[in-house]
Amino acid sequence: METQSYKNHIRFYPPHHFVYYPIVMGFIIVSIYFAATTSDTLIWSFVAAIFVVLFCLAFMIRQHYALTLQNRIVRLEMRYRYFTLTNKRYEIIENEISDEQLFALRFASDEELIPLIDKTLSQHLSGSEIKKAIVNWKGDYSRV
Repeated sequence: METQSYKNHIRFYPPHHFVYYPIVMGFIIVSIYFAATTSDTLIWSFVAAIFVVLFCLAFMIRQHYALTLQNRIVRLEMRYRYFTLTNKRYEIIENEISDEQLFALRFASDEELIPLIDKTLSQHLSGSEIKKAIVNWKGDYSRV
């Protein structure tokens, strides 16, 4: 498996990204084509609208469930790592760090995490700035 970094940390879910979505998009295009070229415009427009709704719903539901669960797990992981490294409760500073910052900090190695948290709190770094500041990237190969 390739070592994870800022440039390659985005992952795809092949059944959705490369099978389901292209098929639904194909059906949408075919439905719009038939709506424009046949006398059954109303029926084909309705079919196209159904496929558009299915496309949007599938994307939203898949993303919502996966991201909600992943966010909870990352928060728990960060609480555990912070406590393990500092012997202090993470909840003390949790409200000062945004979700974007927290999700970027998880990629920091244990050696970099505490100094990077301190830098984030003092300089209000964005998630992207945090990721770019990480020298020893701790890959997350299990996320959805």
